[in-house]
Amino acid sequence: MVKHPSSEDTDAFTDMELVKKFKRLRLFEPSLFVLGVFLVSICLVGCFCYLNYKSWVIGFRFRSQSDRITWLNVDKTAEEKHDDFIGIKGDGCDVFDGDWVWDEHYPLYHSKDCRYLDMGFRCLENGRPDQFYTKWRWQPKGCNLPRFNATMMLEKLRNKRVAFVGDSIGRNQWESLLCMLSSEIPDENSIYEVNGSPITKHKGFLVFLFKDYNCTVEYYRAPFLVLQSRPPVGSNQKVRTTLKLDQMDWSSMKWRYADLLILNTGHWWNYEKTIRGGNYFQEGPEVKMDMSVETAYHKSIETVVNWIRSNLVSRKTRVFFRTFAPVHFRGGSWRNGGTCHMESLPELGSSLVPAQTWAQFKIVADILSAYSNKSHMGLDVLNITYMTLPRKDGHSSLYYQGPEAGPAPLHRQDCSHWCLPGVPDAWNELLYALVLKQDEIQTRNSFDEGDFIAQN
Repeated sequence: MVKHPSSEDTDAFTDMELVKKFKRLRLFEPSLFVLGVFLVSICLVGCFCYLNYKSWVIGFRFRSQSDRITWLNVDKTAEEKHDDFIGIKGDGCDVFDGDWVWDEHYPLYHSKDCRYLDMGFRCLENGRPDQFYTKWRWQPKGCNLPRFNATMMLEKLRNKRVAFVGDSIGRNQWESLLCMLSSEIPDENSIYEVNGSPITKHKGFLVFLFKDYNCTVEYYRAPFLVLQSRPPVGSNQKVRTTLKLDQMDWSSMKWRYADLLILNTGHWWNYEKTIRGGNYFQEGPEVKMDMSVETAYHKSIETVVNWIRSNLVSRKTRVFFRTFAPVHFRGGSWRNGGTCHMESLPELGSSLVPAQTWAQFKIVADILSAYSNKSHMGLDVLNITYMTLPRKDGHSSLYYQGPEAGPAPLHRQDCSHWCLPGVPDAWNELLYALVLKQDEIQTRNSFDEGDFIAQN
């Protein structure tokens, strides 16, 4: 008599067969099939991550005064909804309030094609592996900026002088403008330094002539804007030099006749660059041993503003005061291991900018506001502080020593200066837009005045 297996025996038999089949698979032994599946899976995952990351980078923009991220589709029609800043409808637009947006048409030039750059600003040539920082364009919230046109800007500057005065961040902006303007000049020999000086870091000044337009683009090193000199006889032994808070830098006699003047200061107004190094503050014949850096900075800005009012307004020189450009050291300062070399995108989270940035910004804002309420100074503010806050990705970091020297040591990073092309180009695009705007308003006013005279 044949005994039929019970349901329990059948289940046990099935389980045993599965175990035997599982063992025969030998999953952990080398197998071409398993290896092939693994490699294909890795390729698919890698492609997905790359495509997803690229769309993610292009698909958002960063708020300049907010920590929020606004997710966007790449939609060119969105830009067209804004008014043109140069037109009448753009009169009320605040070009300093906006966002950084990804733009595949950037950068405006390449460092390898511009011979007017210090090696310290040539980050890509010095080994920086990414180029994301070159692809961001500044977009005001309420209007569209004109696309930078080197030929048009040079025409505006024909037979004129442009002078940048300040510290090495001002030099950063000056070299940026040289590259932007020269990008449309076919004959590079038509642009040269009038004294034959090489474009290297040094004390003094440099003047580049654009021969075909008879215009000069100049830089004057004056990190404090006021005069730095020897201390009076009989001063305290701690005093090595003084900053005369009531006198302008010696070079002011050279740039007071410029047609377009861009001033900046701030990065040297700190304890390390002043009191710690024996550089104290002086008013009249007296050295103020107990004066704070903040008080001295306030007095120096007042001196600059008063000098502008008394020396430049009647000459109709266009003056811009560029506000403080934030630094982005993480985990320390420039003296004790601060870093920024891992930053490849603008700020996503909350700002970690030092309080000094806001203290200096407030001093300048308060003084300029007070004086502008009294009278027209002939002074405009190039307010780049807020827009530059998110751009922790744009600094030279390790890549400032030159291609032969290679990246700098991790503890010697530069998170103050900027790679070029890069963030300073956006400052100059704003400068360009403001120059065009002023010319458009003057033309409009002249036309209206002519109509008024004709009607009367």
